[in-house]
Amino acid sequence: MTKRAPTTPATQALDRLGLPYTAHPYEHDRAVEGYGLEAARELGAAPEQVFKTLVVEADDRLTVAVVPVSSMLDLKSLAAAVGAKRAVMAAPEAAERRTGYVVGGISPFGQRTRLPLVLDRSAEGFPTVYVSGGRRGFDLEVAPQDLLAATDGVLARIAVAK
Repeated sequence: MTKRAPTTPATQALDRLGLPYTAHPYEHDRAVEGYGLEAARELGAAPEQVFKTLVVEADDRLTVAVVPVSSMLDLKSLAAAVGAKRAVMAAPEAAERRTGYVVGGISPFGQRTRLPLVLDRSAEGFPTVYVSGGRRGFDLEVAPQDLLAATDGVLARIAVAK
């Protein structure tokens, strides 16, 4: 049985902007904590093409970093990309409160409070990338340029190999 795609603030935001996307719902296993790698496996996509959305505190400002699930976020590079002196991962509670999403389902689109966004430059190597659709078990496939347009995001090299 095919799982039906939900309507989320992320899909509503893309619909309002008239930007194309493909919805990819899948059955999320509650025992899994590696949400991004689970998404890659369930979608049959390369982990380099599936991106995780991380909320970071850069000089006391929350910022969103979008990096491949196959990589780790380089906090120094992110800080440099947003003109901050330092960056640390935001507390999960702060990330959830500001975005309106739960950890593991934070989407770059339709956040409660729109935060500055930096997309890892590796996204340019793909015609489309997968990002969270606003809940665990739901990804959206979008063109990198549409992700940047929808979020007023910027490109920078912010990921490093695990």
